[in-house]
Amino acid sequence: MLNFTYLAEAATPLFFPLVAAIGAAIHSRSGRTRLSRAEIWFRWWAVAALGGGSLWMTVSFLTIPETMTEMIGFQNTPFVTEIAFANLGLAVLGIRAVHAAYRERVTIGLGAGMFLWGATLGHLYQWIANGDTAPGNIGAVLIYDVLLPVLLIVLAMQSRKQERQPADRSDASPVQVS
Repeated sequence: MLNFTYLAEAATPLFFPLVAAIGAAIHSRSGRTRLSRAEIWFRWWAVAALGGGSLWMTVSFLTIPETMTEMIGFQNTPFVTEIAFANLGLAVLGIRAVHAAYRERVTIGLGAGMFLWGATLGHLYQWIANGDTAPGNIGAVLIYDVLLPVLLIVLAMQSRKQERQPADRSDASPVQVS
């Protein structure tokens, strides 16, 4: 039977996406911004979920590597420092999203995907080949690693579509063709 500690460790990766969803929902309902809803949602997901989550992983892998590796079911090796700094790169990408243009938004999603989808393959391999069912290996981390980059890319593309749509021109004078 699963215990509370296992469930808490397995669900921890969902904290930052939860912050992103709540923040985006509140911000997009305010109506006091010129940003499209898709761009608001992208920025919240990139900054809070990717940036915040990756910064948390950076600090955790640098300060409590034994705890982190135990939670994942891996050995504590010097590779843990590399994971910390790879996450720092993702954090920079996420935080950069505050002022990112369309192409940067897509690149942020793709960049996150390259690392996180690769990590997903590693987690699945460890699960299948070695029976690693540690909460940090097969818990919500799999959902986060697979879906976050997809969501970022989709929101970036949707924000571009909204940018290209003409504004409501119901009060504009009709176009005359000569």
